[in-house]
Amino acid sequence: MSSTKLFAFGFSLLLLLHGVVSIDYRAALTKSLLYFEAQRSGKLPPNQRVQWRGDSGLNDGSDVGVNLVGGYYDAGDNVKFGFPMAFTVTMLAWSVVEFRSQLAAMNELSHALEAIEWGTDYFIKAHPNPNVFYGEVGDGDSDHNCWQRPEDMTTPRTSYKIDQQHPGSDLAGETAAALAAASMAFSISNPRYSTILISHATQDELLWAAVWLHRATGNQSYIDYMVQSGFNGGTRSMFSWDDKYVGAQVLIAKLLLEGKLKESENFGAYKSQAEQYICNCIQKGNSNVHETSAGLLWWQPWNDLQYTTAALFVTTVYADYLSAAKSTLRCQVGSLTPTNLLAFVQSQVNYILGSNPRGMSYMVGFGSNYPKQVHHRGASIVSIKQDSTPVTCKGGYEAWFNKAAPNPNVLDGALVGGPDQGDNYSDSRQNFQQAEPATANTAPMVGVLARLA
Repeated sequence: MSSTKLFAFGFSLLLLLHGVVSIDYRAALTKSLLYFEAQRSGKLPPNQRVQWRGDSGLNDGSDVGVNLVGGYYDAGDNVKFGFPMAFTVTMLAWSVVEFRSQLAAMNELSHALEAIEWGTDYFIKAHPNPNVFYGEVGDGDSDHNCWQRPEDMTTPRTSYKIDQQHPGSDLAGETAAALAAASMAFSISNPRYSTILISHATQDELLWAAVWLHRATGNQSYIDYMVQSGFNGGTRSMFSWDDKYVGAQVLIAKLLLEGKLKESENFGAYKSQAEQYICNCIQKGNSNVHETSAGLLWWQPWNDLQYTTAALFVTTVYADYLSAAKSTLRCQVGSLTPTNLLAFVQSQVNYILGSNPRGMSYMVGFGSNYPKQVHHRGASIVSIKQDSTPVTCKGGYEAWFNKAAPNPNVLDGALVGGPDQGDNYSDSRQNFQQAEPATANTAPMVGVLARLA
């Protein structure tokens, strides 16, 4: 760590110790779960808390004769992309599996389960036959040429599927992982629903799915599948909706730490690679992740925080796995205790929530200084409940997108793409690289905030 970054970290820690900086993780957790209600597609339920949203996409699936109403819009547009949606649900479910008691203590467990169920109910609809899964509703090109509330959509709502003639094993595997993880989240409160989710999940068996299916069912065949796959991913540079190897490696490492697997079964590499990734994130490895000038983990200019929050989640859960095993993390540059790992996570979360050079919270609605012109169609246009006049495809650009004013609706809990490598951020909805939030950004933060709160 450079002297500048060391000073910034030390100064932040000093402020925390003296109570100058006070981060309300519980409030951030509440807002993070509110965000998923703002992203809902379909017929909104009576207990909907985000009141500026209305029903949308009520005819989804009609082009193929399948009910595909529901699910989530994944970012600031109005398309339902199944791949990031499945990752979002997996991370929410993993949060409940690991931090159920913390979520319950914060009175947020029910909201977390509702967020998961909104996704899994949709996945069940999208899986009408064993070898068919609808992975997208809406057309990205036409949708991205319009600026409309989801309640006003005039763009095609085309349904796209994978099947034996149109394979998509990555999408199938991610969705199976989401369903398996969700089955564990619901195993206590709704065992019948948990069983339904597993029955859908077991119809695909890729690596990420296999490790979750093993954890959910205890079935040895999934372990055998991982042995036979012959590829553990190597040391990854990131963990995200588009690269889940780190997640699988961490879950295998958990089994090794618990003595449920043996290193001789070729699983030692999974553990060492998971630990190498975490060491690199904490700046103690042989190929450290880049940081901003003030010390925030940084991968790329476009929606960087999605990688940061995912990294913080696996570091958080691994700290608890190590603690339970009374073990430490051995990196190229020294060893780290679980307490060290959590201190690092906390410093990163504090940056995200406002303890940074700009004094800006990158979670919308948290604190007083947060992004006001978020790149998000629904939030940037007056609520349909306030003005029901339809917003046209191009009219939305003129009336709302190009308007140099705060969004009329606060998208509570949304995490935007975040600062650049110099800790700079431009609060403009035209700045889609930095100002667009996504469900994959916020989902990992749910578990992290529950642990810190």
